[in-house]
Amino acid sequence: MMAKGRLRPGFLMVFRREFDRFSRRRLLLFLTTVLPLLLMASLAAVFSAGLATRLPIAILDLDGTDLSRTIIRTVDATPDTAVVRHVGDLAEGRQLILSGEVRGLLMLPRNLERDVYGGRRPEVVFFYNTQTMTSGNLVLRGVNAAVPAVAAGIRLSLRTAEGQPLEVAEAALAPIPVQINPLFNPTLNYAHFLLAALLPSVLQVIVVTTMAYAVGLDVETPHRLRVLRRLGGGLWPAIAGKVLPYTLLFLVVLGIADWVLFGVLDMPLRGNRYLLILSGVLFILADQFIGVLLALLLRPMATAISIGTLLMAPAFGFMGIGFPRIGMNAFAYYWGQMIPGTWYLMARIDQTIRGTPLYLSWRPISVLLFMVLLLAGLTAVRLEIIRARVRREPLQQAIVGGAAQ
Repeated sequence: MMAKGRLRPGFLMVFRREFDRFSRRRLLLFLTTVLPLLLMASLAAVFSAGLATRLPIAILDLDGTDLSRTIIRTVDATPDTAVVRHVGDLAEGRQLILSGEVRGLLMLPRNLERDVYGGRRPEVVFFYNTQTMTSGNLVLRGVNAAVPAVAAGIRLSLRTAEGQPLEVAEAALAPIPVQINPLFNPTLNYAHFLLAALLPSVLQVIVVTTMAYAVGLDVETPHRLRVLRRLGGGLWPAIAGKVLPYTLLFLVVLGIADWVLFGVLDMPLRGNRYLLILSGVLFILADQFIGVLLALLLRPMATAISIGTLLMAPAFGFMGIGFPRIGMNAFAYYWGQMIPGTWYLMARIDQTIRGTPLYLSWRPISVLLFMVLLLAGLTAVRLEIIRARVRREPLQQAIVGGAAQ
């Protein structure tokens, strides 16, 4: 326990009181440090592989020729797919997809080799589950890479067998070659793409609800609010001393998460690290002020926590990571605009994966700064209203007492 008698009422007393409170209220310590670190560790473990590979598919080979076996070997050799089952009919393959045992079914039709070498265009059919978009798209990419490669090799060998020069045959097969250059995340690493967005999204929910809980403990009743005001020597220094310890703790948590991303999972840092730190500080402050405002406006404290959870828990869907914001309806688009995490993710992606120069990075950081100033201003207005009400209470009590006498 700290010796409060040695300190005069003011910012420092409330600041030290908050750290002392962690030893008495283990829930606060759990919310601010243990819970976010546990969630981040579990997410990092899930996405540590970076990219899903060797997803299982089944084969229905109705041809049974050298060509069909070549296609099967080529599909199995791609990094995206692994041939794990051979089925006898479509019903068996459908059952495997429905059970989740395989992610797709590749059907090679009868007379495939005869039709290919006869100059006809037989159809190779691939069934996959589009409801699971990530795994479905990955197995589709593997099959799309393997089957056309085998077909192109056969057509090239047929043309060269007819006497065409190799260069002419290749030009005939691909008259306009396309050079594809993936930017920023060429390996499609999910740790660099999805995990980097999930960690701030989880932290955002924790920051808002923790601040609603921590501030609600001292402002839920008039008596507690008076105690806080006396300890701080006023509402302004009291709230500042109450908020700052959590700011420091959340920044430490965010720093640990970034250390895991950059140091362990090798996420690139191509931009300015100081802009990344600045955007992180503004992000934490904006979310803190949201939680403080909820605690100052809503009673009881459980209502403030519930509303904070309701506002921030689905925020990931509005940030434009899983679904592009430009394709959202007006409500979803503008709701995403009002969430601090949206702008922090823009600044974060700019300074990590994209390496955006300074003159193009000012917008999300400016919006975060505006949010902090706006929310701080609304908090100040609410504190002034509370302070005016607290000042009126003794006068009203004196008037009531005089009237009673």
